[in-house]
Amino acid sequence: MRHLPKHLRPRWRYLVVGLESWAGATFARGPFQREVWYAAQNLLGDPGSADADLTVVRFRFADGAGAAVVRVRRGEVDRARAALACVDEVDGRRVGVRVRAVSGTIRAGEESYLGGAGGFGDESTVVLGPDDERGTGRRRADGAVDAATSTGRVGATDAETSVPGRSDPANDAASDDN
Repeated sequence: MRHLPKHLRPRWRYLVVGLESWAGATFARGPFQREVWYAAQNLLGDPGSADADLTVVRFRFADGAGAAVVRVRRGEVDRARAALACVDEVDGRRVGVRVRAVSGTIRAGEESYLGGAGGFGDESTVVLGPDDERGTGRRRADGAVDAATSTGRVGATDAETSVPGRSDPANDAASDDN
């Protein structure tokens, strides 16, 4: 069987969703997915829920807080938001569902709206060491850093070594020259 050409494939949008419940409450992805389907079916009917095609693609929830990324067909975002607003209970536990953002890709949604907010971990960041804001390493002319580790040296980019809330000493020196 051949793949569909790109212009015939379905287009998706990704709803980045924040989840809140009582402290200590936990539930898994499966029960949340089931409640999303039931809410869509009850609000939109069978044809409408099939058009929206809501699917939970990323999920994390523990100790009363969490996040999810829900895939929806492009053009059905408003109806999907309404269906998610109808979810008020999962596995017998009250839950608040809030759509934080709509994104065109999973990665963009996670990076922009879930970084450090009970969302998903990002393994692309590098911690170099507690010595200074850049850690123990050398800055190369192209902006990358060679970081010293216990097993040798590791290359990292400037974005991977930046510390939120602190300015870049290389940029500060360049701005002083002007």
